Amino acid sequence: MPWQVFDHTADLGLRVEAASREALFEEAGRALTALIVEEPDAVVRERERLDVALTAADPADLLFDWLHALLVAFEVRHLLLVRFATEIVGIDDLDEIVDPDDPDEHEGGLQLRASAWGERVDPARHRLVHEVKAITYHGLWLGRQGAGWAAEVIVDV
Repeated sequence: MPWQVFDHTADLGLRVEAASREALFEEAGRALTALIVEEPDAVVRERERLDVALTAADPADLLFDWLHALLVAFEVRHLLLVRFATEIVGIDDLDEIVDPDDPDEHEGGLQLRASAWGERVDPARHRLVHEVKAITYHGLWLGRQGAGWAAEVIVDV
């Protein structure tokens, strides 16, 4: 499985792995949905589309903003999103973790352009299991791991 949930005091953590940065963001979106709904595979209709365009100074901030946008879509539009297409542009080569304390190191930042598809919550088919209140910066990490990418993020439940 490309992602897993781990306990963190009163919160839950997500550990996500993927072969590329874009795939990592897509898996993180699927992992967030799996925290919210008991059986994400029951979300089979792609009736709703969410388009997202974000800019951030570094990859971890971009992941935070991405997950926050998906959470807002759930809270406001009651969307359970299960299919994602992402494109990350900006710094040509992010083979190393970017130092967030050095703004000159990543002038211009990164941009995420993404679309997500899913459906509105249907109480007859979707059992909600966690109320995710917020994405947090606590323990937020994203970087290279072996030949791929990995991230950890803690969510407030």
